[in-house]
Amino acid sequence: MGYSITEKIFSAHVKGKKVKADEFVYAKVDLALGNDITAPIAIDQFKKIGAGKVFDRKKVVLVPDHFTPAKDIKSAEQAKVLREFAGEQNIVHYYEVGRMGIEHALLPELGIIEPGSLIIGADSHTCTYGALGAFSTGVGSTDLAAAWATGFSWFKVPKTIKFVYKGKFKKWVCGKDLILYTIGKIGVDGALYKAMEFTGSVINSLSMDERLTMANMAIEAGGKSGIIAADEKTFEYLKTVNAKRYKGKSGEKQLIQDMKRWKSFYSDADAEYEAVVEINVSDIEPQVALPHLPSNTKAVGKVKKMRVDQVVIGSCTNGRISDLRIAAKILKGKKVHPKVRCIVFPATQAIYLQAMKEGLLEIFVNAEAVVSTPTCGPCLGGHMGILAEGERAVATTNRNFVGRMGHKNSEVVLSSPAVAAASAIKGYISHPDAV
Repeated sequence: MGYSITEKIFSAHVKGKKVKADEFVYAKVDLALGNDITAPIAIDQFKKIGAGKVFDRKKVVLVPDHFTPAKDIKSAEQAKVLREFAGEQNIVHYYEVGRMGIEHALLPELGIIEPGSLIIGADSHTCTYGALGAFSTGVGSTDLAAAWATGFSWFKVPKTIKFVYKGKFKKWVCGKDLILYTIGKIGVDGALYKAMEFTGSVINSLSMDERLTMANMAIEAGGKSGIIAADEKTFEYLKTVNAKRYKGKSGEKQLIQDMKRWKSFYSDADAEYEAVVEINVSDIEPQVALPHLPSNTKAVGKVKKMRVDQVVIGSCTNGRISDLRIAAKILKGKKVHPKVRCIVFPATQAIYLQAMKEGLLEIFVNAEAVVSTPTCGPCLGGHMGILAEGERAVATTNRNFVGRMGHKNSEVVLSSPAVAAASAIKGYISHPDAV
């Protein structure tokens, strides 16, 4: 019996041993990530166990992005803890306001995610990096502290569910619709502690941005990780974000070595799966997830007019440049409905700058939307767009639990950027063709 890509990654991180699903392993980690909510707890625990130095200052990542720019004194103190720890430890990958971005959009952009890597983060959406062929998963703050001290972490190697997508997308359907449809099909616990391996001709056709969106939401189906084996699109993306590294003759040699390693991480034809789920995308319409679960999905055309008070376009799920381009395409020359607040969050400073160069920000402002600095704020009901009692938001984020974006009696509807932009114009949940 062959090995899945997940089993191969773990085997490469456990010295002298090939491992299979359900085994418990003490594996070496390549990156260990914390943010301004979870890292202060990890830092406190790191100091309590008497750890002097982190295992590798180049493999610890700190990104204050949830409550930054600081919304109050408490959030400012949280960010300060990270800043001081980064200074004490001489952390290479520390990114604060002005240099930062939403962590799960920022790290791939920086070129520090590679196929075959084993990555942990004290944030549930760390699974995003599986889009680049890495095994990445969320952990608790105490696990993060232990990994900072030792460079290792305990895992139970997850079984894998293979998802095979075939067919052709209809107009306006994208990776966000695909993952929402999948979660709706299997439920929020349908992949509980499983690796969700996304495959098939449709996945091959997806852009890197769309792949990142799909992997990002694996946790919403209960998945331990989401993963897509690296292919030519992955390699081109990595060459682009690591252009300096691969410059010149020495860089070309390094690229050849890296690609040889990257290509070794794939699932064997006879790999063993917990289940195989086949999905024909040809009949999938643009999707929304109605309150209060990501699995409560429905084709947007089947949703009766639902009033919208706020639209959020951004987050680690859909705040990348292609997402902003789609939203701008729909909003161009139009106005946000006068009873709707539309907030756009480019996911990183680089994306913000690119959107500025392309004139997208001007389109948003002319449409009477608000453009914000990168932050996770509204997604978790932290700041920059809190909902009052009885209000409803359409958001390109990843969760719509009770009280997720504010008052416990508010509602969140998840959608793609296209549906969000159309809804902002119409004032109710709308299909992009309606505007």
